[in-house]
Amino acid sequence: KFPVMGVRWRSSLTLGEKEQVNGSSAAAAGGDNKREDGNKQVVASYWGIKGEEVKKEDGTPWKWNCFRPWETYQADLTIDLKKHHVPTTFSDKLAYWTVKSLRFPTDVFFQRRYGCRAMMLETVAAVPGMVGGMLLHCKSLRRFEHSGGWIKTLLDEAENERMHLMTFMEVSQPRWYERALVFTVQGVFFNAYFLAYLASPKLAHRVVGYLEEEAIHSYTEFLKELDKGTIENVPAPAIAIDYWRLPADSTLRDVVMVVRADEAHHRDVN
Repeated sequence: KFPVMGVRWRSSLTLGEKEQVNGSSAAAAGGDNKREDGNKQVVASYWGIKGEEVKKEDGTPWKWNCFRPWETYQADLTIDLKKHHVPTTFSDKLAYWTVKSLRFPTDVFFQRRYGCRAMMLETVAAVPGMVGGMLLHCKSLRRFEHSGGWIKTLLDEAENERMHLMTFMEVSQPRWYERALVFTVQGVFFNAYFLAYLASPKLAHRVVGYLEEEAIHSYTEFLKELDKGTIENVPAPAIAIDYWRLPADSTLRDVVMVVRADEAHHRDVN
C-alpha cells in the first residue's frame, strides 16, 4: 500500500476501505444519514450522498470509486511504439528540444528508480489534457460552437494518465522530497503549459507528443529492468487488473506494457 497520512490516497481506495477511513467523520459530512434500524449509515462520498451501487458483469459488487466498469478497456498492444514526428518547423524544433532538455535532470534525479520516475511522469502527464480540455471548453462556450469532440478526447486523456498514477501508487514508495518535488514541478508545468496553450495550441500539443515519446522510452527501460530482475516483477495491483481488464494472474510487467501502449496512443493524438 502507498501510505499518505496513514492511508493511501482516497481516490484509489475501494468503496469499502473508504467507508472505514471516513467512519469517524461520516456523520458530519452526511448529516443524520440513518438506516431503518437506527444505526448511522456510513456514506462513501465527498458530498455525503450515497452513490448508486454498481456491479461487474458477473454480478459481483464494483469496488472502485475512481472509475466505473464502463470506463475500463483492453489496451491495444499492437500500436507502433517507434513512430516519431520529425521536427521540421521552428515550432516543432522548439517543442522537441524543450522536452529533450527536461529529460536530463529527470535522468539524473531518478536514475534507474523507474517506479518513482513513473509516478513523477504521470503527475505531469495528466496536466496537458485537463488544461487543453478546459481551454477548449471555455472557447466553445464563448463562440457558441462545437469542439469537434476534442474536449472529451483531451479530458479522457487526462483521466487515463491519472489512472496510471493511481496504479503506480500501489507499487511505488516515493520519498518525502520526491512528493515535495511533485508539488513544485506540477505547479510550474501547469502554468507554463497554460500560457503555452494560449499562445499556440499547436506548439502545446507538439510538446505533449514529444513528452509521450520520452514516456515510451522510459517504460521500455522499465521493462528491461523487470526482465533482468533488477526490479521485482510483483503481482499487478487489483486496480490495474480491473481498469485494463487484465487476467487475474497479471504482473507488474503486464501493467507497464499496457501503460506504454496508452502513452503511444496519446503520442499519436497529440
